[in-house]
Amino acid sequence: MSTLRAAFCLVFFAPCSLLPAQSDRTEIISPQVKLAVDKAVAWLLKQQKDDGYFSDDKSNTKAKRGDMPSHSGAMTALGLMGLASVGHTPADHTPEGKAAGRALKFIVDNVEPDENGYLGRSDRSRMYGHGIMTLMLTEMLGMAPDEETDKKLRKMIDGAIKLIIRAQQVPKSEANRGGWRYEPSSSDSDISVSVWQVMSLRSAKNSGFDVPKEAIDNAVAYIKRSYRVERDSNGVPKSDSAAFSYEPYGGRQTFSTTAAGLLSLQVCGQYETAEVLGSANYLLKSPPEISEPWFYYGNYYYAQGMYQRGGEHAATARQRTEQTLIAAQTPEGSWLPRNGNEKSAGAVYATSLALLSLSVYHHFLPIYQK
Repeated sequence: MSTLRAAFCLVFFAPCSLLPAQSDRTEIISPQVKLAVDKAVAWLLKQQKDDGYFSDDKSNTKAKRGDMPSHSGAMTALGLMGLASVGHTPADHTPEGKAAGRALKFIVDNVEPDENGYLGRSDRSRMYGHGIMTLMLTEMLGMAPDEETDKKLRKMIDGAIKLIIRAQQVPKSEANRGGWRYEPSSSDSDISVSVWQVMSLRSAKNSGFDVPKEAIDNAVAYIKRSYRVERDSNGVPKSDSAAFSYEPYGGRQTFSTTAAGLLSLQVCGQYETAEVLGSANYLLKSPPEISEPWFYYGNYYYAQGMYQRGGEHAATARQRTEQTLIAAQTPEGSWLPRNGNEKSAGAVYATSLALLSLSVYHHFLPIYQK
C-alpha cells in the first residue's frame, strides 16, 4: 500500500480501510483490466503535447495564457484524473508521474481565471470545463510537483468554488433553482452540467474549503427534482425503479442522465434515499450500451455510482463495464466514441473516461472512495 493511498484515507475519509479485505475477491483487479489500463496510460502519454496538454490534434498548437487550444484545459483535466485514478500522480518520479506533473502545470500556468474565478473561458469549455477543471484541481491538492504549483492550485480553487456558488445563486425558476448550466449567468439548469459542479463542491469541502451547507442542500434538491417517478400524496415514489431526466420535470431520460443523478447524490452523502435506490435499480435493468449517445460519459458515472451502491448493483456494473470496455479498446490502447456529439469529442476524451470507469477498484481519487 502506497503512502499516498494511506494519506488519502487519513486526510479525506478517515477512518477507512487502507487495504481491501483479503477475503473480498471482488476487489482484485484482473490481468485483463490491468493490461487495458496500462495500454491506455501508454497511449494517453503519447498524446501529450510539448506544452503539457493532452489532445487528439496532431498540430501541437502552442498555448498562450488565457487563450488556449479549444477545450484543452478540460480535456487535460480529464486525462490527468484518468492517470491519477490508476495511481499516476504529479508527484511521482516516473514517466507517468512526470507527464501528470506537466499536465497539471499546463493548466495552472495557462488557464487564466477571469475576475470572478471562471476557468471555462480560457479554453472555451464553459461551465462544463469549469467544473471538470475545478474537480481535478481539488483532487490534486497535495500532489503538485512543487510548492509553487500547489499554492497556485489553492488560489485557483478558491476562486473557482466561489464562482460555482455565485452561479448557483443566479435567480432561477423553482424547477431550475439549485442547479447550473452552460454559463455562470445562466438562468436555467441541467443535470449534465450540474453534476460536475456538485462533485467539485463536495471535493472542495472534503479538502477544507469553505462550502456552505446550503449550496450542497440546494444542489441535492435540484437533482431530486430531475427524478422522474410518479409519487403518492405524501411525495413517496410509487415505483422502486425510475430514471433521472436531463432537466427537471422534462427532457430526455437516459442511462447517462440517470447515472449522473445517482453518483451526484451519493457524493453528497445521499446513499439510501428513494432516488438513489430507484435509479440504481433502473440501471440494473437498463445497463449502458456502447452504441448509445454519450456512452463514455454516462458509463463513467454508471461504473462509479453502481460501485458506491454495492452488492448486486456493483457486481453487475463492474462486469458490464469491464467486458464492454476491454472489447472496445483499440490495439493502440485508446477508445473511440461512436455516436453524435460524443464522437466529435475524440479519443483523449473517451480514453480518459474509460480509465476513470475501469479505475473503480484502484481507490486512488478521494471523491470516489466509499
